[in-house]
Amino acid sequence: MMLRSALLAPLAALVFALPAQAEKISLSALSKYLNGLTTVESQFTQVNSDGSIGTGTIYISRPGRVRFEYAPPDKSLVLASSGNVAIFDRKSNQPPEQYPLAKTPLNLILAKNVDLAQAKMVIGHREDGNTTRVVAQDPKHPEYGSIEMVFTANPVELRQWIITDDAGSTTTVILGEMAKGRSFRPGFFDIPLEMERRN
Repeated sequence: MMLRSALLAPLAALVFALPAQAEKISLSALSKYLNGLTTVESQFTQVNSDGSIGTGTIYISRPGRVRFEYAPPDKSLVLASSGNVAIFDRKSNQPPEQYPLAKTPLNLILAKNVDLAQAKMVIGHREDGNTTRVVAQDPKHPEYGSIEMVFTANPVELRQWIITDDAGSTTTVILGEMAKGRSFRPGFFDIPLEMERRN
């Protein structure tokens, strides 16, 4: 409980430090912002549906690639590239669990061309105090779940997302300060290469 409080205290400070009020950011402006993201590195805090908390570093290379490196004691790794997601469990000798990226709501952020204005993609768009919240889903496959993205303005910045999966479980990812325009070494997001390295 004390660990959880210690982790969440800086997040509460960030929330209270933000401006008191902001206008709702348009879907076109948010689409433009997401499409403008190429490479990103950020610390993150993850809050799972069971209340457990993890931390680590996230690396994004749009389109289609992301790497979650979880800090000890977890030390797990999640990679997405070439249309697949792989979960590497440091405690297991088994191959990583894999599934198609297209079946996860995170694909909506990683898509080559994000268009939040397309029909039936956005199912929620509202101002919430100092943030704009957008709930989106795959319009062709709403059964895959949804992602709620939280943005601040001036300048527009993605602060967190909440993924609700097909079973109704939620996972919240809260981002730290983003470092943009970074370059990553060859193979950094390569799932087969990571499997080979671990073997």
